[in-house]
Amino acid sequence: MSSEAIIYPRSPRETMSGWPYLPRFVDKVRLHLAGKLHPDYQPNFCQRGFDAAWLKAAGLTAEQFIDVVRNAITDGQVADWVAKNVKVAPEEKRAFERFLVQHGREEDASLRAVLKTRKENAGLAHRDDIQSFVDFIDADEKRG
Repeated sequence: MSSEAIIYPRSPRETMSGWPYLPRFVDKVRLHLAGKLHPDYQPNFCQRGFDAAWLKAAGLTAEQFIDVVRNAITDGQVADWVAKNVKVAPEEKRAFERFLVQHGREEDASLRAVLKTRKENAGLAHRDDIQSFVDFIDADEKRG
Protein backbone atom coordinates (compact mmCIF):
# COMPACT_ATOMS: atom_id res chain seq x y z
CA MET A 1 0.00 0.00 0.00
CA SER A 2 1.17 3.55 -0.59
CA SER A 3 1.87 6.00 2.23
CA GLU A 4 -1.24 8.13 1.58
CA ALA A 5 -3.91 7.87 4.30
CA ILE A 6 -6.33 5.08 3.56
CA ILE A 7 -10.02 5.01 4.35
CA TYR A 8 -10.77 1.31 4.36
CA PRO A 9 -14.03 0.09 2.88
CA ARG A 10 -15.97 -2.50 4.85
CA SER A 11 -14.97 -6.14 4.91
CA PRO A 12 -15.82 -8.19 1.83
CA ARG A 13 -17.60 -10.57 4.23
CA GLU A 14 -20.30 -8.02 5.11
CA THR A 15 -23.63 -8.40 3.34
CA MET A 16 -26.42 -6.17 2.08
CA SER A 17 -29.65 -7.35 0.43
CA GLY A 18 -28.33 -10.88 0.76
CA TRP A 19 -25.17 -10.07 -1.21
CA PRO A 20 -21.74 -10.51 0.36
CA TYR A 21 -19.25 -7.84 -0.74
CA LEU A 22 -21.95 -5.30 -1.62
CA PRO A 23 -21.32 -3.00 1.42
CA ARG A 24 -17.62 -2.88 0.54
CA PHE A 25 -18.40 -2.01 -3.06
CA VAL A 26 -20.81 0.73 -1.94
CA ASP A 27 -18.04 2.18 0.25
CA LYS A 28 -15.59 2.09 -2.66
CA VAL A 29 -18.04 3.87 -4.94
CA ARG A 30 -18.74 6.54 -2.31
CA LEU A 31 -15.02 7.08 -1.77
CA HIS A 32 -14.52 7.28 -5.54
CA LEU A 33 -17.30 9.84 -5.94
CA ALA A 34 -15.80 11.94 -3.13
CA GLY A 35 -12.32 11.76 -4.70
CA LYS A 36 -11.05 9.81 -1.68
CA LEU A 37 -10.62 6.29 -3.08
CA HIS A 38 -7.04 5.42 -2.25
CA PRO A 39 -4.78 4.84 -5.29
CA ASP A 40 -4.21 1.22 -4.22
CA TYR A 41 -7.89 0.47 -4.90
CA GLN A 42 -8.18 2.29 -8.21
CA PRO A 43 -6.67 -0.28 -10.63
CA ASN A 44 -9.40 -2.82 -9.80
CA PHE A 45 -12.23 -0.34 -9.27
CA CYS A 46 -15.25 -1.68 -11.18
CA GLN A 47 -13.05 -3.26 -13.85
CA ARG A 48 -11.38 -6.27 -12.23
CA GLY A 49 -11.40 -8.45 -9.18
CA PHE A 50 -14.36 -8.69 -6.87
CA ASP A 51 -15.89 -5.41 -8.12
CA ALA A 52 -16.18 -6.77 -11.66
CA ALA A 53 -17.32 -10.17 -10.39
CA TRP A 54 -20.12 -8.59 -8.35
CA LEU A 55 -21.27 -6.43 -11.27
CA LYS A 56 -21.32 -9.47 -13.55
CA ALA A 57 -23.23 -11.59 -11.01
CA ALA A 58 -25.75 -8.79 -10.48
CA GLY A 59 -26.11 -8.11 -14.20
CA LEU A 60 -25.18 -4.43 -13.89
CA THR A 61 -22.71 -2.12 -15.54
CA ALA A 62 -20.32 -0.05 -13.49
CA GLU A 63 -22.10 3.11 -14.67
CA GLN A 64 -25.49 1.80 -13.52
CA PHE A 65 -24.22 0.91 -10.08
CA ILE A 66 -22.26 4.12 -9.61
CA ASP A 67 -25.44 6.07 -10.49
CA VAL A 68 -27.43 4.09 -7.91
CA VAL A 69 -24.91 4.91 -5.18
CA ARG A 70 -24.60 8.53 -6.34
CA ASN A 71 -28.37 8.98 -6.01
CA ALA A 72 -28.70 7.19 -2.67
CA ILE A 73 -28.03 8.89 0.63
CA THR A 74 -28.17 5.78 2.81
CA ASP A 75 -27.18 2.14 2.61
CA GLY A 76 -30.86 1.34 3.03
CA GLN A 77 -31.68 3.11 -0.23
CA VAL A 78 -28.99 1.14 -2.07
CA ALA A 79 -30.20 -2.09 -0.46
CA ASP A 80 -33.79 -1.34 -1.46
CA TRP A 81 -32.76 -0.58 -5.05
CA VAL A 82 -30.72 -3.80 -5.28
CA ALA A 83 -33.54 -5.88 -3.78
CA LYS A 84 -36.02 -4.40 -6.27
CA ASN A 85 -33.88 -4.29 -9.41
CA VAL A 86 -31.26 -7.04 -9.24
CA LYS A 87 -33.08 -10.22 -10.16
CA VAL A 88 -30.81 -13.23 -10.19
CA ALA A 89 -31.48 -16.84 -9.37
CA PRO A 90 -30.50 -17.87 -5.84
CA GLU A 91 -27.96 -20.29 -7.35
CA GLU A 92 -26.19 -17.39 -9.07
CA LYS A 93 -25.99 -15.43 -5.82
CA ARG A 94 -24.61 -18.52 -4.05
CA ALA A 95 -22.10 -19.04 -6.87
CA PHE A 96 -20.81 -15.49 -6.37
CA GLU A 97 -20.55 -16.06 -2.63
CA ARG A 98 -18.59 -19.30 -3.19
CA PHE A 99 -16.30 -17.50 -5.61
CA LEU A 100 -15.75 -14.69 -3.11
CA VAL A 101 -14.84 -16.86 -0.13
CA GLN A 102 -12.91 -19.49 -2.10
CA HIS A 103 -10.89 -17.20 -4.39
CA GLY A 104 -7.28 -18.03 -3.71
CA ARG A 105 -8.04 -21.37 -2.05
CA GLU A 106 -8.52 -23.11 -5.39
CA GLU A 107 -5.98 -25.45 -6.90
CA ASP A 108 -5.05 -22.74 -9.45
CA ALA A 109 -1.31 -22.40 -8.90
CA SER A 110 -1.15 -18.92 -10.43
CA LEU A 111 -3.78 -17.59 -8.00
CA ARG A 112 -2.03 -19.22 -5.06
CA ALA A 113 1.23 -17.57 -6.20
CA VAL A 114 -0.42 -14.13 -6.40
CA LEU A 115 -1.86 -14.57 -2.91
CA LYS A 116 1.54 -15.71 -1.59
CA THR A 117 3.25 -12.66 -3.14
CA ARG A 118 0.65 -10.27 -1.73
CA LYS A 119 1.09 -11.77 1.72
CA GLU A 120 4.87 -11.42 1.47
CA ASN A 121 4.67 -7.82 0.24
CA ALA A 122 2.32 -6.91 3.09
CA GLY A 123 4.50 -8.55 5.74
CA LEU A 124 1.91 -11.28 6.30
CA ALA A 125 3.81 -14.29 4.93
CA HIS A 126 3.87 -15.83 8.42
CA ARG A 127 0.04 -15.87 8.58
CA ASP A 128 -0.96 -19.43 7.68
CA ASP A 129 -4.58 -18.55 8.49
CA ILE A 130 -4.73 -16.34 5.38
CA GLN A 131 -5.93 -18.84 2.80
CA SER A 132 -8.04 -16.70 0.44
CA PHE A 133 -8.06 -13.19 -0.94
CA VAL A 134 -10.90 -12.26 1.42
CA ASP A 135 -8.74 -13.44 4.34
CA PHE A 136 -5.90 -11.34 2.95
CA ILE A 137 -8.04 -8.23 2.51
CA ASP A 138 -9.28 -8.41 6.09
CA ALA A 139 -5.76 -8.97 7.46
CA ASP A 140 -4.19 -6.28 5.27
CA GLU A 141 -6.87 -3.79 6.31
CA LYS A 142 -6.24 -4.60 9.99
CA ARG A 143 -9.48 -6.51 10.60
CA GLY A 144 -8.00 -9.90 11.25
